[in-house]
Amino acid sequence: MDIRVQDAPFDLGAEANAFAAKQSGMGALVTFTGIVRDLNDGGLDAMKIEHYPGMTEKAIEKIAAEALSRWNLGDILVIHRYGRLQPDEVIMMVATSAPHRADAFQGAEFLMDFLKSRAPFWKKEVGGDSVDWVAARDEDEDALSRW
Repeated sequence: MDIRVQDAPFDLGAEANAFAAKQSGMGALVTFTGIVRDLNDGGLDAMKIEHYPGMTEKAIEKIAAEALSRWNLGDILVIHRYGRLQPDEVIMMVATSAPHRADAFQGAEFLMDFLKSRAPFWKKEVGGDSVDWVAARDEDEDALSRW
């Protein structure tokens, strides 16, 4: 299990290839990448992401350990950025490996749902003259009910 919370950009291809190279005996590898999306009106200048070092990593490790206990996963990679990110920048990546695809997909979906709603990150949208905290969305909370 590799959990990283960092401000630096990362290379998706290099990370996926490095993760895949370590997955001996696995038949499936699933990756998901989150990207900072612009507001509907195109008015997002940046997304500011804050976290508490140490606490955030522990929370993500707990979520990842839960995924490992629920599905037959070989390994997990979670990279999540913080700081000031521009629209279209990569914000996070999840990768799972498993002997079979169903476990790899379900493990990745579980991680994504819980990271979105339970990982201790705080986000602000900066645009023009406004700075707004990003509120929890009902559909993100509803997604947790399936687990």
